[in-house]
Amino acid sequence: MSTEKKFDVVIIGGGPGGYVAAIRCAQLGLNTACVDDFSDKNNKASLGGTCLNVGCIPSKALLESSHHYEQLTRGLDNHGIKVSGVKMDVPAMIKNKDEIVGRLTGGIAGLFKANKVTSFHGRGKLLAGKKVEILSAKKKTVLSADSIILATGSSPIDIASAPVDNKNIVDSTGALDFDKTPKTLGIIGAGVIGLELGSVWKRLGSEVTLLEAQDEFLPAADKKIAAEAKRQFKKQGLDIKMSARVTKATPKGKKVVVQYEDNTGEHSIELDKLIVSVGRRPNTEHLFAPEAPIELDERGFVEVDEIWQTNQAGVYAIGDLIRGPMLAHKASEEGVAVAEVIYGEEPDINYDVIPSVIYTSPEIAWVGQTEQQLTSAGIKIKIGTFPFSASGRAQALGDTTGMVKMISSEETDEILGVHIIGPQASELIAEAVLAMEYSASTEDIALTIHAHPTLSEALHEAALAVDNRAIHIPNR
Repeated sequence: MSTEKKFDVVIIGGGPGGYVAAIRCAQLGLNTACVDDFSDKNNKASLGGTCLNVGCIPSKALLESSHHYEQLTRGLDNHGIKVSGVKMDVPAMIKNKDEIVGRLTGGIAGLFKANKVTSFHGRGKLLAGKKVEILSAKKKTVLSADSIILATGSSPIDIASAPVDNKNIVDSTGALDFDKTPKTLGIIGAGVIGLELGSVWKRLGSEVTLLEAQDEFLPAADKKIAAEAKRQFKKQGLDIKMSARVTKATPKGKKVVVQYEDNTGEHSIELDKLIVSVGRRPNTEHLFAPEAPIELDERGFVEVDEIWQTNQAGVYAIGDLIRGPMLAHKASEEGVAVAEVIYGEEPDINYDVIPSVIYTSPEIAWVGQTEQQLTSAGIKIKIGTFPFSASGRAQALGDTTGMVKMISSEETDEILGVHIIGPQASELIAEAVLAMEYSASTEDIALTIHAHPTLSEALHEAALAVDNRAIHIPNR
């Protein structure tokens, strides 16, 4: 049985790009439908895509739970708090994570209802003539629209040497649902996801080994920040092996035998669990019919123009489907922008000031260019740094790891990059993003009065340090 319904806009994908686009389209008075096939553990429709269901939100819930556990067991003596008999109930932790996810995904369904967005549960496929076919268990539905937004996100990359069975060898999704803490845990990939998941289970007692094929640790981050991060992670007990290429992972009963090569030769380790976390790929498979081909680049990303339009007029693509950082907040901004393009407006996104965050402890966050990028480009720069060890608020928190590093143009003093490792870096980076959005100089930050005592004072002092004017550290 097949039916056809007409809308102004149809969006394929209900993640942070798709659902935000749907809400903004509806706010603009456009008759909007969103097609999404994500299901929860009970096989019910669950909006929010990877981010809310099996990505950003659940991983942060586990990071927070494991952080509390670690504080109780190893981190409160300096505050005069003595705790004994602490136990970790992993199923209860997982249940809390699931409840958080359920509340937030249900919240999106409520927002759809309030904004009169029509939601369809099923896999959407782009057909010719700006039509979308929805395949579900019960029937086939065809939607037609004046404009279509592709927002199907991305999936973990599989590697032949470590096939995921979601038992002993899992992807990033499976790593969110362990029923107990593995004694030994291996992670292929020491990127953002690998470090966050490794931190969760290390705090709960796992012996964690990260196998990273690249020679450089966190190559997207500023080198000074990456070096400090690696030092702190190793201090915490994460065993990070660089230039380590996994050649084979074989299940052996309830264990996994992992063979890998590095600069010293061939090695083999036996683990309870292995997480494969080597990156993500855009979800374009089965997204469009042969008669409605979408142009892809050599890496499988959808090609779009300056208004996010594909090679087919009236068909747009956003988020992880297109080039750029695979970040939820980037996808959301593109969702809003495309909705406004469809409405006839001329929105703009400043891709130069999209923040990146790693929610480990210490947290890592940055925006703009790194020192190595700027020097390679021959740009003359000034640098100011300020350690959290000199921050009164950080001292009171008992968390003085890390620093703020601020880089500006030697010629104009405009801020070109801000890099933070330390407490609440994910929150502090917002000030830097705002400053750079307004093309602020370090002098602008230096002239901005920051409350005392706060962690944000570290940004103020780093700005002062650019011109050797920092108050609370010796200047060079």
